[in-house]
Amino acid sequence: MNNFVNELRPVTVMLTASGSQFAPGIIKCLKNNGERKIKVVGGDIDNDPSNQYGVDVFRCIPLVSDMNYTQEIARICEEEGVDILLPQMSAELPLYLEHLDVFAKVGTLVSMTQSDSVTIANNKRKLFDFMSENQIPVPKYYKVSSLEELREGLSKLGYPEKPVVIKVAEGSGSRGVRVIDENQSRFERFIKEKPSSICVSYEEIKEILIDGLKRSGQNFPELILMEYLSGDEYDIDLLAEKGKVLYIAGRRNTQMLMSITQTSVLEYNQRAENIAEELVKKLELDGNIGLDFKFDEEGQVQLLEINPRIDATVSIFAAGGMNLPYLRVKQLLKEELPKVDVQYGVHMKRKYLEIFTDSMGRWIEW
Repeated sequence: MNNFVNELRPVTVMLTASGSQFAPGIIKCLKNNGERKIKVVGGDIDNDPSNQYGVDVFRCIPLVSDMNYTQEIARICEEEGVDILLPQMSAELPLYLEHLDVFAKVGTLVSMTQSDSVTIANNKRKLFDFMSENQIPVPKYYKVSSLEELREGLSKLGYPEKPVVIKVAEGSGSRGVRVIDENQSRFERFIKEKPSSICVSYEEIKEILIDGLKRSGQNFPELILMEYLSGDEYDIDLLAEKGKVLYIAGRRNTQMLMSITQTSVLEYNQRAENIAEELVKKLELDGNIGLDFKFDEEGQVQLLEINPRIDATVSIFAAGGMNLPYLRVKQLLKEELPKVDVQYGVHMKRKYLEIFTDSMGRWIEW
C-alpha cells in the first residue's frame, strides 16, 4: 500500500480498454501519484479472468458498436461511484459527446474535448483538410472516394516509383493502414517478413476494396492517400485546457510492433511542439491529447494523426517526471497544478509480463 504525504481526498477513476497491453502503464500512472489513493475501475469487452487483477474493480463492457454502450458505461460509473471516466478508445468519444448529460446526472466527469472538434481530430481526412485551411504544415495527401481517384492519387504522389500510404479516415491502431509499394516483392515479404507486414501492391489493395464492397454492399470507404515517410515515428503527448497547452513533451519511437511502441526515448522537437500547440489552439482541444508524427527523408517531422485521448505509451512521460494521466485528474478536480521538469533522454523498452490464473480464474502468484 502506498504511503502518501499530505494525502488528498481519494477518487475513483474508470478506464475503458483496461485489458489492453498498454493499460498497466496507465494504471501505474494513476496509482503511483504520490498524493492520494485512486480506486481504478477497469472496463473491457474481454472477460478474461486476468483482467480483474490489474485494477481494483473489473467490469465487462459491451462493444462500442452496441446501441446501449454509453448507457452501460454510465450505469457502471453510477454503481461504482466513478468521479472521472478516462476513455482509452477514440471510437468512444463521439458517443460520449452526445450523452454528456447522462454522465453529469450520475456525477461522473468525462475526460475529453467536449465539442465537435473531436470529430475533426478523430478523422484523418477532416484533420488534414483543417490543417491545410489553417496553414498548418501537413504531409502531401489525396482524398479517395473511388477506384478512379485511387489511381489518380497514386500517380500524383509519385507511385509506382515511390511508395504511398493508404489509410481509412477513421481507423486507429494501424487498422485500415497499408503501404502500397510496387518495389516490394511478395516473395521477399513471404520469406523474410512476419505476417504483420503492412506492405501491399496496387493490385492487392484494389482486389481488397472491390471484394469488400461486393461482399458488404456498402459504399466506398472514406480513404486518404499520403506520402510515405521513411523515418522513425515521433509522438507528442500533452495536457490542454480548452485550447491552451499546459504540459507537453515528445518521444522518438525506434521500434514498433502492430502500432504499439516497443522502444522509445524522450526527445525534444520544436517543430512537432509548434504543430501540436497550433492544432490544440485552433481546435480548442481539452485534456490528454496524443499526436503521432513521422520523420521524412529530410529529417522533418510530419503529422500523421491526433488521438484526442490518452496515448498508449504515456507512462514514459511519467517516468521522465510528467505524469499526464494524474495531472488530468488534478485538472478536472480543479486543484493547483504543479510545475514539472521533463527529463529528456529517459529510455523505455517494453517487455512482456504474464498473469496466471487457475481453472477457477484465481490469480496464481508465481
